[in-house]
Amino acid sequence: MSKIFQTAKKAGLDEFMLALLGVILLAWLWPEPGMRDSPLPLSEISTYAVSVIFFFYGLRLSPEKLRAGLVNWKLHIMVHLSTFVLFPVLALTARSFFTGNEAQSLWLAVFFLTALPSTVSSSVVMVSIARGNIPAAIFNASISSLIGVFATPLWMGLVMDATPGAFDLWSVVGKLALQVLLPVFAGILLNGRWGHFAETYKKYIRYFDQFSILLIVYTSFCESFGEHLFSALDLKDLLFLGAGMLGLFFGIYFLLTFIANLLHFSDEDRVTAVFCGSKKSLVQGAVMSKVLFSGAQAGIMLLPIMIYHALQLIAASIIAQRIGREAQEQVAQQNRIL
Repeated sequence: MSKIFQTAKKAGLDEFMLALLGVILLAWLWPEPGMRDSPLPLSEISTYAVSVIFFFYGLRLSPEKLRAGLVNWKLHIMVHLSTFVLFPVLALTARSFFTGNEAQSLWLAVFFLTALPSTVSSSVVMVSIARGNIPAAIFNASISSLIGVFATPLWMGLVMDATPGAFDLWSVVGKLALQVLLPVFAGILLNGRWGHFAETYKKYIRYFDQFSILLIVYTSFCESFGEHLFSALDLKDLLFLGAGMLGLFFGIYFLLTFIANLLHFSDEDRVTAVFCGSKKSLVQGAVMSKVLFSGAQAGIMLLPIMIYHALQLIAASIIAQRIGREAQEQVAQQNRIL
């Protein structure tokens, strides 16, 4: 059990998740600093922080590694079809189970989760522990973030029941391109000159990333608590949502495992496919919620992805430990035979 907790800590579950819960509690107790009429420009600060996050993200992406990763195209197609097609389609089929205005708002938040790209750091960590194809994991996680800039708002534009002009798709894509794509490509272009700096100080850059996400979550939940958007949700709703998120993860995981076996993937590629294709990014969720949803709505939209983020790390760490242990035992057995 201690190994599972150590793995979850490496993936960012322990301190960061406690900090997330802490800022939500702070937003509930003291929402005034994060409200729109607050004299503190916390929302504006978090907007600029997002661009810095993705600049450093691009700075650590080597163009050579991205080109080399294109070879394993079957694996890449499977991961991205799962991330941007399978997840949203499953959410669409479940829409009829959410009846009433409050339930429809919760379903929209769940759909937002399913339209998000895959994670970067935790996917690579889990693939590494399970002895999967690490270069392919890095490639898929990186490309997924770029695809999400366009795919996520496209999906949300299709399902949001808004009045004409309330959801301007091209305006949203333009904002994401300015806040996310432009900094990423600037970082990639400067990789040859400053890439070593980002690798050397990646620990401190990660702290900056986490602080920025905490700031976004705090301001989002301040608005939601201030507008009493969570008043209609009770413990039963949260337990139902948690069970649904856990069922979604394992449903995708086992389906991807079946498809990977059907396509005769190697053990390493199968591990990469199931871990990269079943994850969703809290970082991208926080960033896109600022652009897609205004004011108080952003907080409730982040609720499913925060629950899914925690559950996917716990479940994936347990599975990755088991797969890695089995792979290690197979190698040891082969060595004894030789």
